[in-house]
Amino acid sequence: MNSAGLRTSIDDRSEPRIDVIHRTRLACTDGVERLATVVNVSARGLMVRVDGEYGEGDRVQITLPRVGKVAAEVRWSLGGRIGCRLERMIGMSDYHQLLQAIRRA
Repeated sequence: MNSAGLRTSIDDRSEPRIDVIHRTRLACTDGVERLATVVNVSARGLMVRVDGEYGEGDRVQITLPRVGKVAAEVRWSLGGRIGCRLERMIGMSDYHQLLQAIRRA
């Protein structure tokens, strides 16, 4: 419960995520790359479908259009999906260009 007495969850975020479908590559700290699909994104985080075992705190790099490789920390993992917080927020101009590039693809 939060200070207002409302139930909170892991999905509570300060900004909404935009649903997308974008096939890309995800690299682990050991250098292994896997095919991945970004299913939602915000300027501060994303959710990805990817094979493999990931745990909370794992570091990954995800390649995004217009932005390039971004570093992220795995916040949760469940059934082939991982939720990640970006180490650096994507600037709003770059974020809008990223969304436009995904929509065009």
